Formats: sequence, structure tokens, C-alpha cells
Amino acid sequence: MGTIDASDLLPAERLRTSALEGEITQLHRGDPHAEEGDTFEIDGTTFEVTEVTERRLGDLTDEDARAEGSPDLESYKRRIERTHGTEWDDDNTAFLHRFEPMS
Repeated sequence: MGTIDASDLLPAERLRTSALEGEITQLHRGDPHAEEGDTFEIDGTTFEVTEVTERRLGDLTDEDARAEGSPDLESYKRRIERTHGTEWDDDNTAFLHRFEPMS
């Protein structure tokens, strides 16, 4: 457990703002960018990473997509393909990073 830079986990300002507003509560990344129990700060609010799990992309759900700021899984897939310039493959894996503000 340690303190990480918010931009290491949430590289875009839009992601950090969305996390601060509660619109994003998790993010999948290609590699682990934190460990469970790590904390990070955004504009004076401290967040704790509550889960880091490797997952198969084919196992993601609409709920996962909403937790990452997309209305549904199909929209999420299109956003990921556009952002990363690659085609979605259900067999690929990514690391789920779930976080929440500390009270």
C-alpha cells in the first residue's frame, strides 16, 4: 500500500474530473497501475484503490461500462477501439482498477 499519482492510473484530465464527480469508479488498463490499498488524490479528495483484478474483456458487462463512464458495453467497446486504435478482442485481458473516495 502506498500513495500513487492520480495521473498514473487516470492519465487524462477528463478521467480525473469524472472520478472526482463520481461518474467513473473503475478503470481497466493493460497493466496494473496500482495495488489494492493504494491511495491517490484529486483536487483535495483522497481515493482508495479497492480492487485490482485481471479480467478477460469478454467478461465485461454494461455495469462495468457505466462505471467507466460509458452508457453501455457497445459504446465502451467503440470508445476503446477508437482510443487505442485496435479491434476489441473478447479473449484479451486487462486489469480492473476499482476505487472510491475515502470518508
